[in-house]
Amino acid sequence: MSFKKTICHLTALFALTITSQSEWANWRGPNMDGSSSAKNVPVSFSQEKNVRWSTPMPGSAASTPIISNGKVFVTSTDPQKEELLALAYDLKSGKRLWSHVVGTGLKQDDRSNYAGASPISDGKNVLFFYGTGDMAVFNHEGKLQWEKNIQNEYGKFYFLWTFSTSPILHEGNIILQVLQRDTPVHQTHQGGGKHDSYILALSLSNGKEIYKTSRADEAKSESKEAFSTPVLYDFEGKTQLLITGGDCITGHDPGTGKELWRWGTWNPRKIGHWRLVPSPVAGKGIALACAPKGAPVYAVKLGKSGTLDNSSISWQSENGSNVSSDVPTPLFYEGLFYVAHNGRKRSHTLSCVEPVSGKVLWSEDLGVDGKIEASPTAADGKIYIITHHGEVVVVSSGKEFKKLHHTTMGPGRNGRVRSSIALADGTALIRTDNKLFCLGK
Repeated sequence: MSFKKTICHLTALFALTITSQSEWANWRGPNMDGSSSAKNVPVSFSQEKNVRWSTPMPGSAASTPIISNGKVFVTSTDPQKEELLALAYDLKSGKRLWSHVVGTGLKQDDRSNYAGASPISDGKNVLFFYGTGDMAVFNHEGKLQWEKNIQNEYGKFYFLWTFSTSPILHEGNIILQVLQRDTPVHQTHQGGGKHDSYILALSLSNGKEIYKTSRADEAKSESKEAFSTPVLYDFEGKTQLLITGGDCITGHDPGTGKELWRWGTWNPRKIGHWRLVPSPVAGKGIALACAPKGAPVYAVKLGKSGTLDNSSISWQSENGSNVSSDVPTPLFYEGLFYVAHNGRKRSHTLSCVEPVSGKVLWSEDLGVDGKIEASPTAADGKIYIITHHGEVVVVSSGKEFKKLHHTTMGPGRNGRVRSSIALADGTALIRTDNKLFCLGK
């Protein structure tokens, strides 16, 4: 390769890296910790102010919209037809580019529906997954590349609640976790036999299995169920796959699924109803695992192997403190952790925590009325949080708390907004129960 071609090639790679770092191509953003390097993200807005475009959603869903290569992808539902939809929009104009029905069905319980998982894209293709097990990959122009149903190939999902986990991508492979019960829960599960929890890797290009590995646990009943998403974290030159659920946190080789280490448990009494929702988050060599139901957050020191004892816990939060999360995944941004918590007496707080020591730098009531189940996100020195009611709060990141903005994007007191806010250069995407807003000039 000539010097000129080499420079052009490196320039293209650099541009691609910059683009990917300023987009939001999966649920937890380009760093898989809720943060982005995006600049000029909107800080002052309303349902009318600084709205580039908005569009009605066919139905509600907990999934977060993603931004990739100038397009917005999002899952939704059609409640009347009980269909599961894959949607694509132009980021600049909001024009709907295409829509496909990927599966049928709506929900398993009254708290959520099957469109809880967020899409993910490599810049050319986009993957959609639903709690029915339906999975489909389209190119960015909307042409179907392949589709399959995970339940049809690997057995029924054994969950009491509507299953949701977002897939991730690693080196051209899809990684999906299914942390479930080992015995049937509902009548429709009967006859399925005993099941394992597992980690599944599929080729993004054709859907063929790369590996399927068991992910064992000692949890009981509902505590086996996890609605978390695996995350990738680079530590000491190696990429680890971090997974929480089944009363433990584990680290794996993402190329093989092999377990490298585990720590647990936050549930020594084997309580049977401690299903897990928050995903792990890592920073400064520390991985956080949030125990449910108001229990502590545990900070695990990375770098060891095998079954870890409590000497690997850098710190744990105090029982009854605001550093606890039953649903939202914490944020790691600019060297600090941020934990959203729904306390008693309608107290909804955000806490800023030093990663290695666990020192709480501040813990503030956000002054919102709705419950927080969406996970906080951050870019450009700002942290974004949305409540069930569609109230949005923007605060400054860093060691001093400062509230920058508070507004309501809808739908109001009857809402159940769970979608995180996606951030890109000059852009914020806010998805409520009935509308998708693109904010920015």
